[in-house]
Amino acid sequence: MLIPHPLLGLRDAQEFSYLGDVSLLDRPDGMAENAADAFFPYVYLRDNPAGVHRELWFHEQGDRSWLVVTRNTVTHEILGAELARDVALRNRIPREGGEAA
Repeated sequence: MLIPHPLLGLRDAQEFSYLGDVSLLDRPDGMAENAADAFFPYVYLRDNPAGVHRELWFHEQGDRSWLVVTRNTVTHEILGAELARDVALRNRIPREGGEAA
């Protein structure tokens, strides 16, 4: 399986480590009042979808970048990949006063 690394081009999947669902980028605030309740589903509950899914992959044997890979879990077809940093920055929620969270 080849992963289209956004900076390095096509790379063999064996260079990467699969790390789970892209929702792991949305880590709960550990200092919030309900932190224990928020961390339970974050740590323990996972979906196991059949079909198109967005996943975190780490380029362990390369540039050590984190990628969000869109993959069909039934056919293993890779539909795209982007840097996880770009996805996280795009999804940041602005705080009061216009600052990003």
